[in-house]
Amino acid sequence: MFAYESVSAPDVRARLGLAAARIGGGVVLSARHDPTNYWSKALGFGFTEPVTRDLVDQIVGFYRSEGTPSAVIQIAPAVLPADWEEIRTAYGLEPVSSWVKLAAPIDAVRPAGGTRLRVAPVEAGDFDKWALVLLRGFGMPADGLDQMISGAVRNPAFRPYGVWDGPELVGVGNLFVHGSVGALSAGTVLPDHRNQGAQSALITARAEAARAAGCRWLVAETGQPSPGERNPSLDNLVRAGLTVRYPRQNWRWIA
Repeated sequence: MFAYESVSAPDVRARLGLAAARIGGGVVLSARHDPTNYWSKALGFGFTEPVTRDLVDQIVGFYRSEGTPSAVIQIAPAVLPADWEEIRTAYGLEPVSSWVKLAAPIDAVRPAGGTRLRVAPVEAGDFDKWALVLLRGFGMPADGLDQMISGAVRNPAFRPYGVWDGPELVGVGNLFVHGSVGALSAGTVLPDHRNQGAQSALITARAEAARAAGCRWLVAETGQPSPGERNPSLDNLVRAGLTVRYPRQNWRWIA
């Protein structure tokens, strides 16, 4: 997330109101003019420094200084402090969606299925198109977000993949390589090409790329389905050999 939002060109940063900071071992990201209310996030806390009231005060202070209308704070449940309920109430942090974190040793990841569609790495000439398909797949407008994403994906740690039906790019996925860890993200397929095995094929291709890059672990996260419902993305990841490590409650702050 920090890579997506911290390297944009000045005109893109101004259009989206982008700002990023590293606080307490995590990252705090603001997109003041984000039309989707998705890209203002604070995450990665509790490992190099504990989660405390002072840390939350710094996070909220950052958003207030940026004039950010709302943001989501994501904290792994194992590092929430005993007084978290008191802290989050004091700052008006309300529970919103829950996500599921998954991981597996790279050798435990297995092919998750095939597809008639072509899956391959995306070259630089298609980065702009890749960004637009990503946003369409998640139901987000372009509105400058496409420029932010296509600029970030040029980072050598990003390994973007695409799904093609003939000449048409119909799905995308990214692998972010960080040391011995490969993180799967941005996996989506356009609605008229879903249920054709493309998501599973994207997982397989990116897992092979992670293995080739020397990664020892593969991680991912996706939405936690409501009781009695299913999340196909979660099913595909589990089928590929990743295991659920924990569900994580997300917390929304509103100015």
